[in-house]
Amino acid sequence: MSASAHDSKPSNEGCTAPGTGPQHQSLARFAGSWRAEVKLWFDPSGPPNVSKGTMTNTLVLGGRFLQQDYQDDAGVFGGKGFWGYNDVDSRYEGFWIDIMSNMFQIEHGLHDPASDTYTMRGSITNPSTGKPMGKRSVITVKGRDAHEIVMYFQPEGAAECKVMEIQYRRT
Repeated sequence: MSASAHDSKPSNEGCTAPGTGPQHQSLARFAGSWRAEVKLWFDPSGPPNVSKGTMTNTLVLGGRFLQQDYQDDAGVFGGKGFWGYNDVDSRYEGFWIDIMSNMFQIEHGLHDPASDTYTMRGSITNPSTGKPMGKRSVITVKGRDAHEIVMYFQPEGAAECKVMEIQYRRT
């Protein structure tokens, strides 16, 4: 009987997990506890709903991912997320889940070192129409102890609108 491919040892070539690089290290600056002021627009033409809370970010799995845990001060809203850098696709990726919906909000994007801004894009289902809706989050570093996230939705056939702004200050 001749030897077959099943008889040989499998190769690990191309399967070795990469280490962390500068893209992963850029996420380390978000680790820690942050006070958040959240402005949420349920109606783009009206005033925002304003709340405050705490975001606790922890580097996990050897510094590969940033785990996010959020709780508002009223104890009503909470959410969790992960953010990391995908070496294979050369992009940042993240997902968010919270008590307001039963869906994963998945985004991916790039970092612009000149403006120190991460622009993340994704798609979610519009709860009003059941159709896909674009989502864009812009994370801008404002210094060692401050950053902001501005989120936009773009329903099918409509203009993009700002739905949320979060100002973070390190505690």
